[in-house]
Amino acid sequence: MTADVWLPIPPDQIEGLPEGPAYRFWDGEPEFPADPADCVFYVVPYMKPPELGQRPLAGMSSLQVVQTLSAGIDHVEPALRYLSPGVRLCNARGVHEASTAELTLTLVLASLRGVPGFVRAQDRGEWLGGFRPALADKNVLIVGYGSIGAAIEDRLVPFEVARVARVARSERTTARGPVHPLTDLPALLPEADVVILSTPLTESTRHLVNADFLGRMKDGALLVNVARGPVVDTKALLAELDSGRITAALDVTDPEPLPREHPLWRAPGVLISPHVGGPTSAFLPRAKRLLVDQLTRFVNREPLGNVILTTGPTGA
Repeated sequence: MTADVWLPIPPDQIEGLPEGPAYRFWDGEPEFPADPADCVFYVVPYMKPPELGQRPLAGMSSLQVVQTLSAGIDHVEPALRYLSPGVRLCNARGVHEASTAELTLTLVLASLRGVPGFVRAQDRGEWLGGFRPALADKNVLIVGYGSIGAAIEDRLVPFEVARVARVARSERTTARGPVHPLTDLPALLPEADVVILSTPLTESTRHLVNADFLGRMKDGALLVNVARGPVVDTKALLAELDSGRITAALDVTDPEPLPREHPLWRAPGVLISPHVGGPTSAFLPRAKRLLVDQLTRFVNREPLGNVILTTGPTGA
């Protein structure tokens, strides 16, 4: 038996990998690169369908670590029940913050300033002047204040927003101010001009943005989702968009990919990008650095970073 490491990036393209394991390249191809039973460290293919990344897990009887290259882990969680106790699941904290925060500000600014309308007007050769909302002096609410939420706030500061309110699963204090618990949302939503979703998808956040949540948003507010599609109840969002009361900018949707005939494409006041918060030129260098660091720790039997959970007697 060998101690295999499965990587979705060719190992000869990752400088600094520690010696010892047998590195196997697998990015979701139909054929496995080796016997899954020999894999001790599995890096899940990035931006592939969940069922593809989950496929080899049932046969990985020697597995010790599952490493995602995404901030979220919802795409592998359903298959963790197949794993032996003690398997560590690690996410990609540190890889996506810059890119996702960049896209968040892009969506906010493009939506407020009417950039999609300018593009359509350019196609028609039409000059669209007039006043439009600015980000300056707006109240912003960030729902999901982990490393990505903090990176978004870092980039909001130069835009002279009036206030940033922060919400997460647990209440705490940061250098920038308090982080409110989710239970404070009813009081915070009516004050926010821009609501940014950057929370993980869990059972407690699935459809967090429902009719009640949306109904508490102020008239004319902008909802920005860079989290996961199912955090938002699509049917409830469509009702609000169709009324014209709020607008939205969505990098993620439910369902995803969004079918060609889905009404969300044609809803008024919505800007949609195709889940491109993470895959940028910044991804690969950061992903490689993460893998080298994690595998060096693993080979040297040092504590791993970014451990989200460890499987128990009956799975996760």
